Amino acid sequence: MMMNDWTNRRILILGAARQGLALGRYLDRMGARVTLNDQRSEAQMLASMEGMADTGVRWALGGHPLELLDQTDLVCLSGGVPLDLPIVVEAQRRGIPLSNDSQIFMDAVPCRVVGITGSAGKTTTTTLVARMAQAAVREPQHAWVGGNIGQPLIDLVDQMKPEDVVILELSSFQLEQMTRSPQVGAVLNITPNHLDRHGTLEAYAAAKGRILAFQKPEDIAILGREDPGAWALAGQVRGKLVSFGFERLAPDQTGTFERDGRIWLQANGKAVELMPVDLIRLRGMHNRMNVLAACAIAYAAGFPVEAMIAGVSGFAGVAHRLEFVRMVNGAAWYNDSIATAPERTAAAVRAFSEPLVLLLGGRDKKLPWEGLAALIHERVDHVVVFGEAAPKILAALGETQPGQRPYTLEQCPGLQEAVQAAARAASAGDVVLLSPGGTSFDQFRDFEERGEEFRKWVNQLS
Repeated sequence: MMMNDWTNRRILILGAARQGLALGRYLDRMGARVTLNDQRSEAQMLASMEGMADTGVRWALGGHPLELLDQTDLVCLSGGVPLDLPIVVEAQRRGIPLSNDSQIFMDAVPCRVVGITGSAGKTTTTTLVARMAQAAVREPQHAWVGGNIGQPLIDLVDQMKPEDVVILELSSFQLEQMTRSPQVGAVLNITPNHLDRHGTLEAYAAAKGRILAFQKPEDIAILGREDPGAWALAGQVRGKLVSFGFERLAPDQTGTFERDGRIWLQANGKAVELMPVDLIRLRGMHNRMNVLAACAIAYAAGFPVEAMIAGVSGFAGVAHRLEFVRMVNGAAWYNDSIATAPERTAAAVRAFSEPLVLLLGGRDKKLPWEGLAALIHERVDHVVVFGEAAPKILAALGETQPGQRPYTLEQCPGLQEAVQAAARAASAGDVVLLSPGGTSFDQFRDFEERGEEFRKWVNQLS
């Protein structure tokens, strides 16, 4: 539902976290009559309410009463709001349209958008592409980055000019409501994730695929050609297709690949060397794939090779993603709090050759743990599990066997106790890795808060 004139439109925003607050401020500025609704109490929301005191936004707190729909033209969902919430179900029954901050942003943005989604690696890839964009633009152009990463860009859309470029990370939650696609849209990979929200892998993949569903013939899609989930979308591409992967492409295809310790771009039947693999400071094969993806996206966006090199040079990673914290008694501690699915944890485990102490837990997303369990039996010396998902993880791992990995297996109620247990298990030369495999919501606001608390507790170790 596209609106050009928001004046006096009655908008109900469900969820007053980062996205909801930014959207509320924007729509209030546009003349809409906005109600922010959150199940948290007024006492819990006091700081947010004070931050919005200069707006005309109204608040409805402590639940989601259906009467809110009586005077509503449009319901906007924040990322964490499930579609089976009774007020959402009732809105659909009444024929009230649904939207979200990303859809409204896409309707309003005046410039080209590069959109990036995927089950794993999208924040690192988005950050790399943003660095490349910032190296490529020239005054008066500006490169904006946000969406599911950092700041919701709806807050800044009024400042954007037609000559600018936006690098937008999009989650499956945001894409569910989308009826507009970015001019450059990338699907890195599709593997089981958020099944607690979407129900089935097919529904999750369909949400991801919406990033390409509304592209025009002149637009460009970027797909991971070695990921079956992403590559399954190739038949749905409406414009040009650019791909990325380790192996060389067919002669008539366009994309990036790796050969002889270098990253290459193939276009118009010719291969051009972009950079040596040694330039990449990020650990793990999955991060090499992220660089291949970023270079393919940058090519599709028209950024020069020099900008691609500048984006990769010196980039040591994003906070909470295989982030080195400190050495403690000869063991290296890493924060990979972003790993909220077992497959993400498996990629992190494979990034290290050193003996591993692994911290696993949080809240399960109804995902299988058996594949990660098999890898742990091959690669991980000590495991500490914590949080709500601990029983499911322990069931997947089975009992420890004498002389076989993992040599020790300990359960703790929360992350702080898990840090202490990991410190007891670690020896000089080990890597201690927080790569939980579950979400943070059983104990923390989000994965960032979990990572920050982990850092704090690690820095308190002696």
